[in-house]
Amino acid sequence: MKRFKFFKSLKFRIFLLLALMGILPGMVFRMGLLRTYESQAVEIRSMDILSQAKVLGTQIVTNDYLNNSAQETISGQLELLSQIYDGRVLLINSRFQIVTDTYNLDTGKTIISEEVIRSFKGEEITKYDSEDRYIEMTIPLTNSETREILGVMMVSVSTDSIQLNYEYLEGNAMVLETALGIVAAALAIFLAIRLVRPFGKITRSINAIQTGEEQEELDVSDYTETEAISNAFNQMIKRMQVIDQSRQEFVSNVSHELKTPLTSMKVLADSLLSQENVPAELYKEFMTDIAEEIERENKIINDLLSLVKLDKSAGEMNITHVNINDLLEQILKRLKPIAEKADVEMVLESFRPVTAEVDEVKLTLALTNLIENAIKYNRPDGWVHVSLNADHKYFFVRIEDSGIGIPEESLEHIYERFYRVDKSHSREIGGTGLGLAITRNAVLMHRGAIKAHSKEGEGTIFTVRIPLNYIA
Repeated sequence: MKRFKFFKSLKFRIFLLLALMGILPGMVFRMGLLRTYESQAVEIRSMDILSQAKVLGTQIVTNDYLNNSAQETISGQLELLSQIYDGRVLLINSRFQIVTDTYNLDTGKTIISEEVIRSFKGEEITKYDSEDRYIEMTIPLTNSETREILGVMMVSVSTDSIQLNYEYLEGNAMVLETALGIVAAALAIFLAIRLVRPFGKITRSINAIQTGEEQEELDVSDYTETEAISNAFNQMIKRMQVIDQSRQEFVSNVSHELKTPLTSMKVLADSLLSQENVPAELYKEFMTDIAEEIERENKIINDLLSLVKLDKSAGEMNITHVNINDLLEQILKRLKPIAEKADVEMVLESFRPVTAEVDEVKLTLALTNLIENAIKYNRPDGWVHVSLNADHKYFFVRIEDSGIGIPEESLEHIYERFYRVDKSHSREIGGTGLGLAITRNAVLMHRGAIKAHSKEGEGTIFTVRIPLNYIA
């Protein structure tokens, strides 16, 4: 298993890449060099033989050697040509008979081949057979005055010498290539270790941070990439610390919020139990206080349950087409008794009919929390103005009030769970500190956004923006 893990490692892949970059060019160079040498050597040999054969061909035609092959001078030159190039020369007359064969094998025989026929038509043909290692040429013997083709000279020469040079060159190239490959592999190992070393430092630093041996910050700035990884890791650690701190604060707040009503109920109950012959009026007063604490406890638990439900995935969204105008009218109608009791006037202004794809229950919960807060944190004879508008992509709900407002330093914390701007006032009106957290989660599950603008003592404006079409 470790062996396979090594092959998947970055170090091995860098080594393999660098090794291939060093070895492949050597292989390509060797193959190209050998191929170029072979083709050029054959071409040079062919041109050399062709020039000699043409000179000799002119003498053959001039001395009418095809009809009188007893001329020793030309016969000697043909033999010399054959010996120099380790080859064979055939002279063929117009009747396709072999007049001269330097091997003395086929003299007097008839030869008819494609190359001979084409040469009698005036073509010079050169053919290289790399497998059997020979060059064959057929050259027309032409009378320079009449342009009549009197015969054909066929020359076949061995390329064994070229092959020997080729093999020698190939051996030297292989030695050079092997040496370069070893150097490239060594260099690749060195560079792979060198390049991967910062990632090892990152791993060791992360392990050290996990065990608490180092400070909780990563600093590996060998490369731009490792520096970016370090910065991203440090940001992630800070984010995790914030989340952990928020979790601890949340658990602490939940414990405190749930414990406070229970403590009050226990104090009231102990007071009743410690007294004898408790007057009915006092008993009724204490029981009323206990009932209020139970209601407060129940509200905290219900808000916590709502928050837990909203923290789940958006896959649980029950999306339907909802008339937002009617939805807002129903919310205001339901909150009217609370507004009348607080002596707060509510106004709904709709600029256009709006129908959107939303989860009606979650959106109702979010908007109800905002409007109810605008009523509860208002002044006597105050007002709450709710407006609805839309464009081609979103609809907007604006909730403006004439209430007590929110201090500027508290605006960035209002969506935190159990956060209260004015704890004493929140206690009086029964706030749990979860309403805006619930609202924000519901809006985000709709892929929307919520913004708050406020000035202490001058009221608050909440703006909610939600897409008309739900984006899954």
